Amino acid sequence: MTAVDFAAFVEKLADIAGDMILPFFRTALGAEDKNVGGMFDPVTEADHAAEAAMRRLIEQTFPHHGIIGEEFGSVRSDAEYVWVLDPIDGTKSFIAGMPIWGSLIGLLHNGAPTYGMMVQPFTRERFIGDGAGAVWRGPGLNHAIVERKLATRICSNLSKATLMTTSPLLYSDTKLAAFRRVEAKTRLSRYGGDCYAFAMLAAGHVDCVIESGLKTYDIAPLTPIIEGAGGIVTDWDGASATGGGDIVACGSPRIHDEVLKLLRG
Repeated sequence: MTAVDFAAFVEKLADIAGDMILPFFRTALGAEDKNVGGMFDPVTEADHAAEAAMRRLIEQTFPHHGIIGEEFGSVRSDAEYVWVLDPIDGTKSFIAGMPIWGSLIGLLHNGAPTYGMMVQPFTRERFIGDGAGAVWRGPGLNHAIVERKLATRICSNLSKATLMTTSPLLYSDTKLAAFRRVEAKTRLSRYGGDCYAFAMLAAGHVDCVIESGLKTYDIAPLTPIIEGAGGIVTDWDGASATGGGDIVACGSPRIHDEVLKLLRG
């Protein structure tokens, strides 16, 4: 199957995710806590419905491919091609009625992220990348869907940078201190966003995104978008981000190097 065919298939998965999720958004939908006794980690019927629908289509179309999903775990994760799914990245924003969430769909080839999409069905936006290039597709001024190339912003130094993280509450004390070292050097820091923060980095509106404790399904679908837009994404040691963990993404190499040094102390 060609890259074009895979791209068309990802569009189908995105359509399915939106169809499953949108009827629940800004309703009286309840949420279960996946981390009872710890920090609130919600999951909703929309999460389950969207991932289940996407998995069914993958299994029907590519029965030998693997799947890694947030809600229903992994099957054939050592396959040549593995789909990575996070039906609602930003469930806390979702249940709060905030439109800064998205469905993440990624494809690993021999363990490396090769294609990814972040779809926000409420705003009708799609951020798409294959590592070599990235595009945004969404409503233009006349509400018709338009497409434009994504490119990260070239920021000369951290003192001029905009930094984002989802929440300082997600860090351990030691890692929060490392994050604060970076934050103190930036012009502006903003909290919230989850996957949307990475999308804004790819779009050139944010210069650095730092997160702690991510999973493969949180970052692997976003990696080809960030890299395709000219950005860099690694763990805090500068190694591959594919396995998750503590992640830093930057729009330019200079900022990335500076941030890594500060995180290491």
